[in-house]
Amino acid sequence: MAVTTWVVVLVKDFDSAKQRLRPAMGIKSRRALARRNAQLAVRAAAAGDHVLVVAGGEEVSEIAASWGADVLLEPREEGQNIAAERGLKRAVEAGAGAVLLLSSDLPLVTEAAVRKLLDSAARLKPPIAIAVPAIGRGGTNALYLRPPGAIAMHFGDDSLARFRAEAEAKGVRFAVHHSDPLALDLDEPSDLARLSRAV
Repeated sequence: MAVTTWVVVLVKDFDSAKQRLRPAMGIKSRRALARRNAQLAVRAAAAGDHVLVVAGGEEVSEIAASWGADVLLEPREEGQNIAAERGLKRAVEAGAGAVLLLSSDLPLVTEAAVRKLLDSAARLKPPIAIAVPAIGRGGTNALYLRPPGAIAMHFGDDSLARFRAEAEAKGVRFAVHHSDPLALDLDEPSDLARLSRAV
């Protein structure tokens, strides 16, 4: 039986995005970077059956809609985990059988990389949680869940270990999917150096 997979892209308000890059970039540059990365993520999300952007502000909402995404505008920004929960709820209400939560901070993300992850996930029996690790800090840049509520949200530093621990406690199969295009997120000035070396 075919499973409808939603890709939920979590996009902060452009003014509040990339605060930790302040030592290296001015506000205009940070806004432009956040917008560019968000557009890359939305394009890559087309590998799924449906693209939903959880938008942290009106500007993000309007721009994401112009890119062709379905949009859920948050009433207020309350962090990545709350944004993810809102996206999961919308997807489940619309009948999604699986969800991929995707960061919008990935400068190397491609549709091919997302499709490879979804193809790998489709070969595994549910309940399943698949995490894509970030470079450094033990973070998670993408999380695939089938069913969508298989485990709770733990995004942030050391989230990979927390996702794994909860999956094991709940009897949910946990897998790590390593992907160079999905591994680099731009959080710290040192990440900009990694990006320049990668390109």
